[in-house]
Amino acid sequence: MSVIEKINSDLKTAMKSGDKVAVDVLRLLKSEIGYSRIEKGDELDDKELTTLLASLLKKWSGAIVQFKNGGREDLVRQETAKLNILKRYLPEQLTDKELSDIIKKTIGEIGATSKADFGKVMKSVMGQVRGRADGKKIKEMVSSLLSDK
Repeated sequence: MSVIEKINSDLKTAMKSGDKVAVDVLRLLKSEIGYSRIEKGDELDDKELTTLLASLLKKWSGAIVQFKNGGREDLVRQETAKLNILKRYLPEQLTDKELSDIIKKTIGEIGATSKADFGKVMKSVMGQVRGRADGKKIKEMVSSLLSDK
């Protein structure tokens, strides 16, 4: 079952069970997918869909931080619930160790020896782990590992 089919199926289930939060999130996901599909002019493949969902995850995570800073615990709980629903449709996130291993392997394959190779390493790593790790975390790890060389 594709991610889009799973979202549609879960939406029907949420509507039948009266889960308002899930219905709202799933409708929003369908809407975002639809906009992206129109923008592209074709169906989204799994990689593009994962990129879209990861982008939403980052956006919503940022909103949670802002609500925490503003002392709005009610909105933090609400957005966290939405975030947990979104995470169901993303691939499992990599641990720091798994991500570090991928980066080290990529550095070795490329033969990166300094910060000048940062862009090459980032491009390769992002292609391998798209949607399974936060770009900011990847950037920090690559930068750290290249500065150790």
